[in-house]
Amino acid sequence: MSVVNAGARLDRLPISSFHRRVFTLVAIGMFFDGFDIYIAGTVLGTTLKSGFSTMGQNAAFVSMTFVGMMLGSFVTGFLGDRFGRRFTYQANLALFGLASLAAAFAPNMTVLIALRFLMGVGLGAENVVGYSTLTEFAPAASRGRWLGFLAVVVVTGLPVAVLISTIMIPAFGWRSMFVLGGIGALVVWYIRKALPESPRWLESVGRFDEAEALLKKIEASVPGPLAPVRPSAPAPSRALSTLFAPPLASRMLLGCIALIVINTLIYGFITWLPSFFVKQGLSIATSFNFTLIMSLGAPAGSAIGALTADRWGRKPTLIGASAVAIVFGAIYPFVTDPVMLPLVGIALTIPMYVLVALLFGIYIPELFPTEVRLRASGICNTFGRGATIVTPFLVVKLFTDYGVVGVLAMMIGLLFVLIAAVAALGIEPSRRSLEEVASGSDEAGDAPATAVAR
Repeated sequence: MSVVNAGARLDRLPISSFHRRVFTLVAIGMFFDGFDIYIAGTVLGTTLKSGFSTMGQNAAFVSMTFVGMMLGSFVTGFLGDRFGRRFTYQANLALFGLASLAAAFAPNMTVLIALRFLMGVGLGAENVVGYSTLTEFAPAASRGRWLGFLAVVVVTGLPVAVLISTIMIPAFGWRSMFVLGGIGALVVWYIRKALPESPRWLESVGRFDEAEALLKKIEASVPGPLAPVRPSAPAPSRALSTLFAPPLASRMLLGCIALIVINTLIYGFITWLPSFFVKQGLSIATSFNFTLIMSLGAPAGSAIGALTADRWGRKPTLIGASAVAIVFGAIYPFVTDPVMLPLVGIALTIPMYVLVALLFGIYIPELFPTEVRLRASGICNTFGRGATIVTPFLVVKLFTDYGVVGVLAMMIGLLFVLIAAVAALGIEPSRRSLEEVASGSDEAGDAPATAVAR
């Protein structure tokens, strides 16, 4: 057996309990990663207020998070394509969970920063493997919706982290947040042993018998008769060098630009909100309340991205959300009314998280063939995380010299760059099979093909 036709067989499946089980197993791990990423803002606001850290050390904490995430993204891309999605997924979750527990006992900020680096390695890996794994299971017709809702689960960690922080930190201190994240991750590590390997990946590495057996098991679990499978030729062998030649080179460039922009938006503004509010004279309680209100825009924005990605298409949604974020980003620094400030903040946060859902969750993993998907996504994430290593120090400098106006000016400039990159380099994968997108057909992406499965 040399052709299993995994892609076409998976795309024709109706949504069933199998898809919901895979989604749940991926999502619960991604949630705790999201939770841990976002506790940085509340923890750093508290350590700053108590004198455990300084603004410079907070910048180093955030920066080392991205050094770890950059390394985790890069290494995981190669491990995931070599050893499989499932093995890599479990290894990074264990690393993250153990490092998070150790962080709860850090005696000083230097040790906490070092442990944050290890946590970052796990966080960077999870982001690459999680979205790519679900990409390879979800049917073409609803892939955007499933991946978008995975992003909703991840960013729900933001309001949950802020809400729990308002309860846990005053009562038990900031260390309790790392305990929660670490224990949650290790529990998920045990539960997620039931996650199946990707049949697309098994076929891509020549493990045809395993792919066939798994596909038969999946097909048997789906109720009702199945549509006939369209025959397809074996996928061509794709070496790493193909990522830097047409048609994948332009996609790599777009992926790197897009992830640099969105990482800087989220980790150069959203995660710094508590520190901004504290430095502007607000109390810890008021800072957390304002941040909590604004954080509600995270799941709302990601849900909008999930519901519109298949209907409107990836490119129009990305460009439209960027334009809306530019408008509210220009307004936000000049709002002083205590009632309007969090409301305008929500209006700014929502389009930012539409971009999060589209770029992290949906668009980037779709752009590349199965044989190199994790390596390509890992490299794009490496550039995104790597560029933001310097972001914390730039944010501190801009905020010190120009206040929030300076920080938002940088964000608006990056959003214009994103619009130009998507318009010039982007393709439209909406409702197209991954194999069709990988072939490079309809590279302009202006007329999405008919769905493979509905």
